[in-house]
Amino acid sequence: MLGAGRRREDGAVSEQTHRCDVVVLGGGPGGYTAAFRAADLGLTVALVERDAQLGGVCLNVGCIPSKALLHTAKLITDAEEAPESGITFGAPTIDLDQVRSHTTSVVGTLTKGLAGLAKARKVEVLTGLGTFTGPNTLRVDGSDEVTVEFAHAIVAVGSEPIMLPGLPDDPRIMDSTRALALEDVPKRLLVVGGGVIGLEMATVYDALGSRVTVVEMLDQLLTGCDPDIVKPLHARIAKRYEAIHLSTKLSKVAARKDGLRCTLDGPDGTSTVTADRILISVGRRGNGDRVGLDAAGVEVSDRGIIPVDRQMRTNVPHIFAIGDVTGNPMLAHKATHQGAVAAEAAAGQASEFDPRAIPAVAYTDPEVAWAGLTELEAVEREVPHEVAVFPWAASGRALTVGRPEGRTKLLVDPDSRRILGVGIVGVNA
Repeated sequence: MLGAGRRREDGAVSEQTHRCDVVVLGGGPGGYTAAFRAADLGLTVALVERDAQLGGVCLNVGCIPSKALLHTAKLITDAEEAPESGITFGAPTIDLDQVRSHTTSVVGTLTKGLAGLAKARKVEVLTGLGTFTGPNTLRVDGSDEVTVEFAHAIVAVGSEPIMLPGLPDDPRIMDSTRALALEDVPKRLLVVGGGVIGLEMATVYDALGSRVTVVEMLDQLLTGCDPDIVKPLHARIAKRYEAIHLSTKLSKVAARKDGLRCTLDGPDGTSTVTADRILISVGRRGNGDRVGLDAAGVEVSDRGIIPVDRQMRTNVPHIFAIGDVTGNPMLAHKATHQGAVAAEAAAGQASEFDPRAIPAVAYTDPEVAWAGLTELEAVEREVPHEVAVFPWAASGRALTVGRPEGRTKLLVDPDSRRILGVGIVGVNA
């Protein structure tokens, strides 16, 4: 409910007070899920979003745009490999404007849908930058200044890409947001970081025609996944990409007119590679230190991460945090579940968040996913387990589409037969 405001000399209201049961700061998947769930439980809700549309990074410059581009990439690679099934296409003509238009259309449809859901639930959407001014107050700086007085707050302010220090200020060096904008298709692309984001964007640009080189500081791609699950992906992209450098760091970049000359330090010494663009995808940091949480007494780490308990409560019990700002894994589907838990806890329910069953997914080619314990974790923790593996070379479906490289793996408790973990790799996994 909006309270009285102060009028400017021109008669317009310049400052208002909004009182609600729950204020949600951040309109991404976790934030809008929390807001909608709280409203469904009968609470009055204000949803504060700095951008003009809801959806956050995931919908606007993350998950959804990347999946639209990955769909385009799959169409191209399917056409390339169709001759094996007796069908031959000519070389595809890629209209980048239309590719971008398709992505924009998908995003627009989804953001309009969210606005409709918020309106139907009577969630008050406040557009502007939200900053805590106390343990029960929040200031929203938008076209007008609004003060929100709340009983509970749910912080869902997400994360942002980490950029490596010491790089030149050059527009050819980009983060994932700019990579998704698809400004052009570089002839040579260096991807720094062999995690999910880096490899998904490598998949897109490889299909569009870039010669891709991947540099990963650790000794395998998709760190955290079992090596035998990563192996089929590594084998396939090693044939398509220019190179994959593991246990290697990007130590220097010299910006030249003819390209970005990159110095790599790896196990075999120092080497150089020249790229037309560089994608930095070495992780993300939380935005928890950017919304004035110190004024509310909430603890935040130096990486912008907010510690929470199983109900998503911070050290200030009526203030919750969800999604990327609570740390890894930074996944939209984790945020949505946390959002529901936080809303239910704010409503007095005994909901708790159990992170064990969160699947990690990479929409690469082939796709990779894993959930629960990995085999490496089971061995390290000395957890009793049995391993069952099904090779897709024995799958009729995989053979019919000409992609038998996949595998499915289950970790099972030897006594209870309870599934402890799952890993899968393969086309359409």
